[in-house]
Amino acid sequence: MPYQEQRVTSVHRWSEKTFTFTTTRPEGFQFKDGEFVTLGLRDEGKLIARAYSIASSNDTEHLEFLSIHVPDGPLTSRLARVREGESVWVNTKPTGSLTVNHVLPGRHLYLLATGTGLAPFMSLVRGRGVYERFERVILVHSVRTVVELAYRAELESRSGDKLVYVPTVTREPFETPERGADLFRSGALFERLGLPPADMDQDRVMLCGNPHMNREMKDYLESIGGVMTNYKGVGSFTVEQAFVLHHAGD
Repeated sequence: MPYQEQRVTSVHRWSEKTFTFTTTRPEGFQFKDGEFVTLGLRDEGKLIARAYSIASSNDTEHLEFLSIHVPDGPLTSRLARVREGESVWVNTKPTGSLTVNHVLPGRHLYLLATGTGLAPFMSLVRGRGVYERFERVILVHSVRTVVELAYRAELESRSGDKLVYVPTVTREPFETPERGADLFRSGALFERLGLPPADMDQDRVMLCGNPHMNREMKDYLESIGGVMTNYKGVGSFTVEQAFVLHHAGD
């Protein structure tokens, strides 16, 4: 595989379990906002690699990644200790099912994330392409504790006519204690935002979260007329199947 050695340029810790790191960008490396790559560290010559969504947009000079720290994980336990100036290895073949080309154009785009499943959506909302395809982008990020709301200040500052940011926290006191999936299915999300209920003929949804959330939302969206993007063609919603690999840790 085409792995290239890159240098870590910064590390930021959001909580005991979550952290962001940036790296140099391989020369000539191109990707679409929302895609992921595999990256890793070398241990006595052996490469230990996992898939990670790119959190930076495709027009930046660096690459950015959001990770969870699994204490006994063969990669994340070491990645959590990585320092500026150290090396990581990046596979230069990106892939993924959360680009704007993986859903039909439409009215509103709903991005539902849990935990570090936020990463590909950061890439999308930091880029330009998503705003050219949709009237409004609604990003709902659900976590257990407030400190896990990575990028909260940035997302609040980006919010406006085109982007709506809805953070939810389920295990600590917070203004929105419901899970994003529950808000969507109950209709409370649309009522709160003053938006019409999701119409799968017009609106689009992207999911990147724990497998339970992905499954329940897939079933719900199909029950209201949604069609999932797959090998048969582009539909009204898409799911990142690689979440278990690159966001749930080792």
